Amino acid sequence: MLNDVMIAPSILSADIANLAKDLEAIATADYVHVDVMDGHFVPNLTFGTNVVKAVKASTDVPADVHLMISNPDEMAVEYAKAGADLVSFHVEAATHAHRIVSASHDAGAKAGMVINPATPVSSLEAIIEDLDLVLVMSVNPGFGGQKFIPGSLRKVAQVAALAAERGVNPIIEVDGGCSAANAADLIAAGATMLVAGSAVYGKEDRAAAIAEIRAAGREGLTKRA
Repeated sequence: MLNDVMIAPSILSADIANLAKDLEAIATADYVHVDVMDGHFVPNLTFGTNVVKAVKASTDVPADVHLMISNPDEMAVEYAKAGADLVSFHVEAATHAHRIVSASHDAGAKAGMVINPATPVSSLEAIIEDLDLVLVMSVNPGFGGQKFIPGSLRKVAQVAALAAERGVNPIIEVDGGCSAANAADLIAAGATMLVAGSAVYGKEDRAAAIAEIRAAGREGLTKRA
């Protein structure tokens, strides 16, 4: 596993009318997390490729684009072409997952796959060697500010064990209810990147909030077996 704690603030909690300013406030982050929702796969509607282009024009922090959409087979490559550094899609929505990964790579982006809270880790077994990232949803997707599902810790550990068994080293990302309060436990379980929405943008000093979560997570590095 990777040996530091990465933080990806979600602009779902940002002020989109002042996006450039809110991106500047998280310049110390490792990725900008862009939650793309289509109002079909999840009950909300958010960002198109134009927002990814705006993010890329406003910050040097890489864009981590999370597709919560019903047609990732068609759209993943479009987000990669728009400038996404990393594109992740839901296994529950994919028809040809390997093809999505290959197309994303061909378009110059890293590729990740996402599993919902009720989706077993076994769904990764046939593809984990091809992935740059595995995203474990620790809430049901569609809305920010939800309560963390405790069983997600077990799933993170299962993903980490599968990656170790296969000899691969994807980023293991967790999205939903992540904060300084549970960062150590998540990192100890094997996570390497935490998505934080309200835990960062809900604070006046966003850089301090990122530093607090990262420091808490680093405590978890010492607890790994």
